[in-house]
Amino acid sequence: MDSEIKNKVKGRSPIRAAADGTGAAGKRARVVSQASAKPAPAGRAKAQRPAARKTQVPPPDTNRAAAQVIAQPAAKATEQAPSQNAAYQAGIAPLEKLQGEYLARCQTLLEQFAKQSTPSLADKRFADASWQNNGVFTWNAALYLLNAEFMNRLADVAPIDERARDRLKFSVSQWVDAMSPSNFLLTNPEALQLMVQTQGRSLMSGAENMMADLQRGKISQTDESAFEVGRNVATSAGAVIYQNELIQLVQYTPSTEQVRRRPLLLVPPCINKFYILDLQPENSFVAHALAQGHQVFMVSWRNVGPEQGHLRWDDYLTLGVQEPIKVMQEISGEEKINALGFCVGGTILSTALAAMAAKGESPVASLTLMTTLLDFAEPGILGVFIDEQQVAAREQALGKGGLLKGQELATTFSFLRPNDLVWNYVASNYLKGQRPPAFDLLYWNGDSTNLPGPMFVWYLRHMYLQNELKQAGRLTCLGSPIDLAKIKIPAYVFAAKEDHIVPWQAAYQNTQLLGGPMRFALGASGHIAGAINPASKNKRSYWLGPVVAQQSAGQWLEKAQERPGSWWIDWREWLSQFAKETIAAPSQLGNRRYLPIEPAPGAYVKQKAPT
Repeated sequence: MDSEIKNKVKGRSPIRAAADGTGAAGKRARVVSQASAKPAPAGRAKAQRPAARKTQVPPPDTNRAAAQVIAQPAAKATEQAPSQNAAYQAGIAPLEKLQGEYLARCQTLLEQFAKQSTPSLADKRFADASWQNNGVFTWNAALYLLNAEFMNRLADVAPIDERARDRLKFSVSQWVDAMSPSNFLLTNPEALQLMVQTQGRSLMSGAENMMADLQRGKISQTDESAFEVGRNVATSAGAVIYQNELIQLVQYTPSTEQVRRRPLLLVPPCINKFYILDLQPENSFVAHALAQGHQVFMVSWRNVGPEQGHLRWDDYLTLGVQEPIKVMQEISGEEKINALGFCVGGTILSTALAAMAAKGESPVASLTLMTTLLDFAEPGILGVFIDEQQVAAREQALGKGGLLKGQELATTFSFLRPNDLVWNYVASNYLKGQRPPAFDLLYWNGDSTNLPGPMFVWYLRHMYLQNELKQAGRLTCLGSPIDLAKIKIPAYVFAAKEDHIVPWQAAYQNTQLLGGPMRFALGASGHIAGAINPASKNKRSYWLGPVVAQQSAGQWLEKAQERPGSWWIDWREWLSQFAKETIAAPSQLGNRRYLPIEPAPGAYVKQKAPT
């Protein structure tokens, strides 16, 4: 141990010291090799013992023999596997560099402590004044940030394969985020001060909040009592004009006197409620499309129960895409419609269109895909949950029927951003006894949706695990081989630059798979904030550039140009060329065959998943 400490002081790592024999391990190796290099004959052992005690250094020839015993196999191994030795050095070098940098940063932190200089806490978890210049709390937070940074960086350079490294990075980040001093009462000065100021009432309120959340089965992220679907979210006027076992089809009331002849179908993700596209009037994608004169129809997925637990992927294609298209064709009198798919809704829509194309059918004039995966080679952070063992276990449990509970999905997605969607509320709800404010986006985020087991496990295996959708003819859906290149219609593909669910580079690959003219837009921000960027506010920016065959995402970005504002503006100009001429807005919704069933947003979207 003393030799290892000396080596550290001299700037030598224990790994390097052991390798060249200067450390404790190296000394033990020399003693063993010296003792075994030239054993004495058994009959002369007693006579030679006194001499052996007086000889402290072995004869030169013994040292040389021992060195040859060690050196010859090592040299032979190096000759046989030079690539393995190089790989080993490549793995060790980054670790040694991190070790040196960490020790230097620790030294700097200790020097600041000795000089009573307050360290910087550049993290929003420690932004409150109670964390600043507050003795042990400040230094505890500073040490946590240092250790957290280097643990994450250590996972980044771990000498393991890429898939294992991704899982390690995810696990380390989860543990690091959970261990933040802001998550514990005794190490959170903000919560302690509030407890003293309120004479313990904040702690009592926190306990009440925790008990309520335990009964609810989830951490409260917003004041859910402030919202009601159909009252102050999902408020665009319209009616349900068709429904089946899986979906309701909502037709919205036009907001202009003249409308485009060709209608627009919106297919939202089935793992969430559709009203992400119709939250409030000022950020409603539906309201924006209506204002441009489009006749808008929305697929509203059912929050399935046990009676729908048998439904499969093909059922989603038929009931969720093909039947709505036929209804819209009959109501509008148009042979073709325009269609938009969001997230997994885009995957379902594209698969259905490819199945129809295989039969010679082309009912869609233009296709828009928002943050959609068709090539699952880069599935983002969700990839850490997908492997053969996990998928097989899901198939065993749900493949023949049953439900994947919506709350399980919601919890998974929350832990993809644990600081923002989990630990932030642990600290505020439980340690400080506060109630979360009303926020429509988080209300939608917590309105979870069940999925049928057979559909879910088919999607996991054939999309995420085996990535077969992009392989022409590999999948058969609705009795037809799937080839995305047969979708030979103009397509607008949107991706978000900071999307952790659908990485933009993966979404870009859609342009290389579909068979028609492409337009690709890259928006700022993440999966939801990037997609739902209202033109009325015209915030952030987006990038546009030419799309050519055999072009990588990086090559596209090099030539792309940034434009200020919302990508909705570019999209509406692109879509206008496929919407045909304008006609007088219809005086009533539906037609004689498809009469209004109930007012929008309909009953399916109001169904709550049991916790």
